Amino acid sequence: MKSYHVDYTPKAKKILDSLDNSVRNRINNWLLTNLEGCENPSWQGKALKGNLKGRWRYRVGDWRIIADIQDEKIIILVVDVVKRNDAYKN
Repeated sequence: MKSYHVDYTPKAKKILDSLDNSVRNRINNWLLTNLEGCENPSWQGKALKGNLKGRWRYRVGDWRIIADIQDEKIIILVVDVVKRNDAYKN
């Protein structure tokens, strides 16, 4: 069985580092608990459509994690972390 590893783009890492400690910890804990080492990362998320097609969305409270599931590398690449109201704006 393959198990996935969570990785971050520089943009996502910068956003996470700029967040309040409690929010950052909540998001990091959610990623570690629900996605790190999982066998099927799509069960927790929702496939996105339109200009974000091919990406997945995960909800953590009022925050959205936008990720790219790369099966060939067995990683979940977090590409963005945004407030719910801004998640799907260009």
